[in-house]
Parts: sequence; C-alpha cells; structure tokens
Amino acid sequence: MKADHEVDVAVIGAGQAGLSAAYHLRRAGFANEAGFVVLDHGKRPGGAWQYRWPSLIVEKVHGIYDLPGMGFGTPDPKLPAADVVSEYFGRFERTYDLPVHRPVDVLSVSAEEDRLVVASAAETWAARAVISATGTWDRPFWPYYPGQETFRGRQVHTADYTGAGEFRGKRVVVVGGGASAVQLLLEIAPFAHSTRWVTRRPPVWRDEPFSEDWGREAVAKVDRRVREGLPPKSVVSVTDLAVTPEVPAGLDAGILDRHPMFERITPDGVRWADGTFEPADIILWATGFRAAIDHLAPLRLRGSGGGIRMDGTRVVAEPRLHLVGYGPSASTVGANRAGRSAVTEIRRLLGR
Repeated sequence: MKADHEVDVAVIGAGQAGLSAAYHLRRAGFANEAGFVVLDHGKRPGGAWQYRWPSLIVEKVHGIYDLPGMGFGTPDPKLPAADVVSEYFGRFERTYDLPVHRPVDVLSVSAEEDRLVVASAAETWAARAVISATGTWDRPFWPYYPGQETFRGRQVHTADYTGAGEFRGKRVVVVGGGASAVQLLLEIAPFAHSTRWVTRRPPVWRDEPFSEDWGREAVAKVDRRVREGLPPKSVVSVTDLAVTPEVPAGLDAGILDRHPMFERITPDGVRWADGTFEPADIILWATGFRAAIDHLAPLRLRGSGGGIRMDGTRVVAEPRLHLVGYGPSASTVGANRAGRSAVTEIRRLLGR
C-alpha cells in the first residue's frame, strides 16, 4: 500500500531529543517536508515538560540544558518550568523553521520493502530512516503490591500530580526514591495530616549541586545496559539525590524519614512484614516511567534479555531506526548528544 507521504527521515516526538535531531537534520541539508518531518502528539511545543505540575519551578529542576544553537537563557527561577520550557521549545521550532506536525499520534512503525512506514490513525509516512524520540512521560510505571486493588483511598502517580492542595488533611504514603518523590513530599507535608516515605533502597544523598559530570555519570550506567540488550533503567534510578536547600529542614522535621517498602496494601493503608501498619487515604506513586515504545512493536525488536540491543542510538536489529530519549539519552544531558549522533549515522546510511 502506498504511503500518504514519502520522506528521507521521520522523527517521532518533539521533546529535547527530537528537536535536537531535527536541528541537526536541518543543518545536514535535509530539506523540510520532503527531507524530514517531525511528528509530535502534544497539542503545543514543550514535549513532556508541558505536563509537569505547576509547582515545579525552574529553580527546582536538576538542569535544563540548552538545545543546540540556542541558549536557554536565565529565566525567572520562580516561574513554572512547564511554561518556561514550552516557550523555549516553541521559539526553537520557529527560529529553525522545523517541520513539526501536531497533534499526531503515531500508532505503529513497520518495515515494508526498503522503507519504514510510520502510521497514525489518519496518515502514513514512508521513510528511509526513523528517529524515535518518544521519551517516557506517556508510560508512568505503577508497581504492583498484594492487596493494591482493595485500597479504598486514592492512588495517584506523579504524572497526575497537580498540586499539594488535593492532599490537605489526608494521610499520605509517598512511594519512590527519586528527586520527584523528595520534591513532592516536601510540598505535600505542610498540607497533609501525615506523610510516610517508603523506598526500595535507602536514599543516597549527594551534597553538591547537580552538574553535567554528575548527569554523564548516570547516563553511562544506563548506556551499559542497553548495549547488552537489557531493559534500560531510568537515568533517575541511578542518580543520587541532591541536597537542595529544602532537604536539611525536611530531614530535621522527620518528613524525609525514609522507611523500607511495605509488604502489602490493605483497604485502609499499608502493612509491613513485621506487622507495622500505616493508615493512608492516598498513595502517591513517585515510581518513575518506562520507555514509550509500543509503536515499535511490529518490528519485533526485543531480544532475549528483554530489552532492545543498541549501539549508540542505532537499533542493532534494525539499522534504519534510531532511538533517542531512550535509555541513556532519556535525560536532557544525553538528548542533545543523541540527536547529533543519530543524524551522523543516518547521513552515512543514506549516503549523504
């Protein structure tokens, strides 16, 4: 079946990694529309940032790295990161005249003869190469614990968090050991009746500002897994916790008093193996995200290790496909480099 459009390269996703790839495609001489297209399911620019909770202000973010060719600048640190980053991404798209189509929900990528066919519900694009930059925000991870379905209160994921007000007067259990868990716990505690923080592993605090070197260290750990064909851990899961100005007070007040994971969930709370019980009205799952790659299922890329074996950004089993925003590049520190690397490989593949 003939596709509706033919392009050299289709980029799926317009977050940091997708925009970086689009920038380098533009610089490499791929003409807009005929040469490449960017398909994004967001209603506006901003990638996953546009969905972040309003209280996540710029100064609380680990790091927002510059897109290639355009500095992020020094916005008001008290402004919501969702608004600031969305404006920045939109300005980047306009400045470099990037062919972003939205909203487009990509449903599948399949191999047909000498092309990869990218399909939405309404249109198809036949591409000589595909860069999938779909990130993780659309795949919040909800771990299962016995009794979870019996809980009579609310269960909320960080992807659904809108503000601390909804926790007013509630008994809250926060699950997760990443920076988001710490930030939300500190926000919620003044409003909640009580809070209890539980994690699978004890937190490791790092008393220094988050830096590019720190980020690269975490990225390298994830990169080793995907090269071996193992499912990537999130970059957050291998990043220690920064001691921000709010943390010492939270530790002194007992808000950041970490407890080990409970054994099961009851209708009214959570219970540990030793019989300890914590009543709860809300369980907040700050348990991270998984790679949003369901659209790649027709290509049957997963190996015996359960993951997709990678060589840099290139999928070993399908050299025409590059994943950016996956594994080691699922962070702002890795996304720019991944976009440039993917385009370099694609130019070589297509003889450009």
